[in-house]
Parts: sequence; structure tokens; C-alpha cells
Amino acid sequence: MAQRTEHAVAASSRWIDSDGIRYPCGDTHAWTPGTNQTLCGVPLSRARLDRFAHVPWSEALYLAEIGEHGVVLCRRCTGATQSDRRRWVRTNPRP
Repeated sequence: MAQRTEHAVAASSRWIDSDGIRYPCGDTHAWTPGTNQTLCGVPLSRARLDRFAHVPWSEALYLAEIGEHGVVLCRRCTGATQSDRRRWVRTNPRP
């Protein structure tokens, strides 16, 4: 069984709330801390994406849902993080 990891966020820009905490805005991607690319394959350094290791992907989904700060989620990263969907399994293989 694969280990479930919580993905962090990498984004093209940021905003700072009243408490001084950085949050993502703009083009937002799912990112696994310790790697140099997003789940969809975009390299962080070449795309000049800021890393937000303190912001989980689930919070980015919430920020995009309320639509207040201009968070635009990557379609490919969103699809890669949906672990609750049913995977393809061959049930009756040919002989």
C-alpha cells in the first residue's frame, strides 16, 4: 500500500494576511516537499514558483473555492491529488 502524503503548495505569487502569514495566489500547483517539481511536472526553479510548505493542498482548494484572493488551481495537479476516485483495475483478464 502506498504511503499517503499531504501535498504542499507552490504558486506564482503571494499575499500576506493581517497576521503576517504568506499565502499563495495566482497559478497554484500541488508540490511534494523535498522535490523540485510540482505533481504535474513543472520545475519550481524554472517557473519561478514560490514554495509554501506551511500551506497544505486542501487549504489551497478552500482558497480557490471562496475566490477572494485569485487562487487559480492547476487542473493536472488537482487531478493528481484526487486519491478517493476509483482506479482502473482489470477484473477479467484474457487467457
